[in-house]
Amino acid sequence: MSQALYRKYRSKKLSEIVGQAHITRLLERALKRGAVAHAYLLTGPRGVGKTSIARILAHEINNLPYTDESTHLDIIEIDAASNNSVEDIRDLRDKVQIAPVSAPKKVYIIDEVHMLSKSAFNALLKTLEEPPEHVVFILATTDADKLPATILSRVQRFNFRLIGEADVVAHLRAIAEAERIAIDDDALRLIAEQGQGSFRDSISLLDQLQHVADGAITAQLIEESLGIASAQDVDALLAAAAAGDIAAIVQQLGAMEHNGVPAPIAAEQIARNIQRSAISHPERLALLGPLAKVIRSPWPYTSLLVALTSQANIVTQPVATATALSGNHTVKATNYPARVKEPALRETPQAFKKPPKAPIASPRAHTSAAAKSGADATQKSAAPVKDDKSNATSTAAPARDKENKEEESFAWDDFLAPLKESAAGAHSILAKCKYHYDGATLTIYAGKKFAKTQIDKALPALAESLQTIGLPDIEITVLAAPKPPEDSQTAAIIAMMGGGEEVSL
Repeated sequence: MSQALYRKYRSKKLSEIVGQAHITRLLERALKRGAVAHAYLLTGPRGVGKTSIARILAHEINNLPYTDESTHLDIIEIDAASNNSVEDIRDLRDKVQIAPVSAPKKVYIIDEVHMLSKSAFNALLKTLEEPPEHVVFILATTDADKLPATILSRVQRFNFRLIGEADVVAHLRAIAEAERIAIDDDALRLIAEQGQGSFRDSISLLDQLQHVADGAITAQLIEESLGIASAQDVDALLAAAAAGDIAAIVQQLGAMEHNGVPAPIAAEQIARNIQRSAISHPERLALLGPLAKVIRSPWPYTSLLVALTSQANIVTQPVATATALSGNHTVKATNYPARVKEPALRETPQAFKKPPKAPIASPRAHTSAAAKSGADATQKSAAPVKDDKSNATSTAAPARDKENKEEESFAWDDFLAPLKESAAGAHSILAKCKYHYDGATLTIYAGKKFAKTQIDKALPALAESLQTIGLPDIEITVLAAPKPPEDSQTAAIIAMMGGGEEVSL
């Protein structure tokens, strides 16, 4: 049976460790001086060499040669994940009193030490405080934050780092050449990227791919094997978001979903691309927040679609401007799919602006107009009228009549009908919402942030519904606030009461 590559190419000396020079240099210097501590703590991400260094250090403390199959009676490895009880540690505490069999020191390597129970830590503490002269403890963990402060204060701590991509690529290239594995540079970089700074994961992935490759290992083979998006797909999504091309975003995401690319993986790839290109494309940084939410979402592909489409206009703005944008989404339904925009906080959406209240014409002016023609009194009152005293011209017809007429001209029920099929969740929320339509903009008052979020997710479907009812040039603005009262006096009362909503009884 063939040996796994990560075991076959595991380092045998401290000098062979890659990517942790800040640790190996200190340990080599201490060993040369004979300054061996009684307890070490190796902490850091998985797969970066903690266990390898623990074993190498244990052997070099005792001047013993090390190979992956090396065993020695005075070097004892304990897995704290399965030996974490207080009885296990009490047993260990009794055994440490026994002198080494043949080596100068008896070394205990306790892996995943954070898994010990609280009582087990308490039992270990006394031994760490006053260990026998012949004993050395090497503790390893991926989660040092779970260790009691009393333990941390009694060990020499070494923090491991994730391995740099260049170091991983160079190491993988050396292994590939030694194993005669045909692989191109793009594939090596992709493996290093997927390994996320872990040597073990990267080498294991190379080992896996060499058995499925029919010839050379390519980036395309890796993408197909791991179910990840290609670099071209990620670039295409970011380009579509920058252009505000929702049709391209929807099409690209649909193709990725069909090819089995999980949305959280796609979101991570997009975020990684944005981080790499932060200097050349700082405007894309606004996408990182929405992308982070995709991983935790119960509907990851929907969240990814919303993240890309709702930020389509933001990614074209400078970073300083993007941070000042509000969450009030505006969609223009021109040749669906529509373009999603977010107005700046300093701007008020046109649909939300109240028309200025018209000055009331003087009674004498109305009387005069009515005396001229009783039949045309209503029509005349809507025309500009001069006040004899002030010489001011005003429009006597209330703005409210015009507003009501405009709202009645919008077929709200017809607009909602298609959403029963295309966006059932949003339809149930919209059925309870109020709206305002001024002939150019449809403002939807969601009333609550949650309701607004659900409507925002269905913005493409809303834009399509506008086209269905013959209003392709209408913009949609979604606000989390309730619809403000039409009457200024009512609005003032609500403001005095600290908020509220006008209802009809």
